Amino acid sequence: MSDIATPGATDTAPPATITFADFGLDPKIQKAVLEQGYTIPTPIQAQSIPHVLAGSDLMGAAQTGTGKTAAFVLPIIQKILRHASNSASPARHPIRALVLTPTRELAVQVAENAASYSKHTDLRAAVVYGGVDMKEQVSILRNGVEILIATPGRLLDHIGSKVANLSQVEILVLDEADRMLDMGFLPDLQRIIDLIPAQRQTLLFSATFSPEIKKLAQSYLRTPVTVEVARQNAAADTVKQVVHMVSSADKQRAIVKVLEARTRAGLSRQCIIFTNSRLGCAKLSRALERDGIKAGAIHGDKSQGERTLTLDAFKSGAIEALVATDVAARGLDIPDMPCVINHELPYNAEDFIHRIGRTGRAGSKGDAIALVDASEKRLLDDIEKLMKRKLDVQPLPEGAPSQSRPSSSSYGSSSGSRSSYSAPAKMSDPFFYKPYEPSVASVSTVDAAKPEEKKAGITPAKPAVGALLGGFKKK
Repeated sequence: MSDIATPGATDTAPPATITFADFGLDPKIQKAVLEQGYTIPTPIQAQSIPHVLAGSDLMGAAQTGTGKTAAFVLPIIQKILRHASNSASPARHPIRALVLTPTRELAVQVAENAASYSKHTDLRAAVVYGGVDMKEQVSILRNGVEILIATPGRLLDHIGSKVANLSQVEILVLDEADRMLDMGFLPDLQRIIDLIPAQRQTLLFSATFSPEIKKLAQSYLRTPVTVEVARQNAAADTVKQVVHMVSSADKQRAIVKVLEARTRAGLSRQCIIFTNSRLGCAKLSRALERDGIKAGAIHGDKSQGERTLTLDAFKSGAIEALVATDVAARGLDIPDMPCVINHELPYNAEDFIHRIGRTGRAGSKGDAIALVDASEKRLLDDIEKLMKRKLDVQPLPEGAPSQSRPSSSSYGSSSGSRSSYSAPAKMSDPFFYKPYEPSVASVSTVDAAKPEEKKAGITPAKPAVGALLGGFKKK
């Protein structure tokens, strides 16, 4: 195994082929890893784990689906294993490692990893997040836990109730830090970090290293090692990306045609379909159901119980199409997901990377399909600029509605063969919002939904306040 880089260095070249045994992890941890079926670490794991074990602060950049959760969970377990105790006293189980995530789904995913890899030790792992009653969480925290995974808002609830004490935290992890900034968690992060000892190890993981993320790292990390295992803002090579130009009024019908074409080709119809609003998410799911596609929706207005039931049905195959908003789907880890469809392009180009990262994970092949209306051209330009490549524009499967990509000098000679597009006078799609037109270009996701909500006589539900349960019992 290669030597440990000095703090502040950038580690970009993967070391020679190694196994998890080469990290010097405790046999109890190695046993748990083997039981999960892993022997060879992924590049982000191979490069990050030695630095974390050595005590360095670290900035890790890797596309989603590359195993970055285990890249910090495994060395954390190793480093705090010396504190493991079979004592029933809560005082013997203070919080030693804190992992902050932007969403409930990602928090659960990280907690499942922590529970799996620590199950042969006496360390306790728990997760707390919003959307459920606090009572169970309070009970778990009062019994003591060494590894706590949390969303910022609910953690502050527990801190305010004097149930969570961060005075003995040795390792802090900011997972998907870019999304936490996007969701406005910076003030909460500052409040939480002020309660953690200054002499700590801090790890920051993100799919992209934007200027804002680098500024955040300068505030909270000390001469960090930077690990990047893929070109910044790149999608996995295992993902085949295709753009279909489709008018907004025809997008729902186009999805049906795409799934029918996949069936004819012998491919799975299972897919995640991304929308930009909660109202649009629910409406699209119902519309697909009427078209004979088994669909379900997850979005911010769904309770945690509803989201869990929907995800379980999707994983079991009872649901073919999972319609989701970005916040709800961030952190979803569904192995071998064959296809992702963008019903609408995201307002933030970096979210496109996260969306298509739901497929082509851990070396599997996947398709990422974007249905693009002419009014979304600016968003498509932003995505292509971020990815430093032009996306492949192809006609829809036979029988599906389509439109040509709007001509633009930004597409060079390749756009010459594509006719320009004139938008129809009126868009009839009930769940496609038009925040891209000049008159409402600055409208936010929530604001963009309001006209439709009023038109439908719907009063938007306020986002659920609070967080989940957590804790994994040893088997």
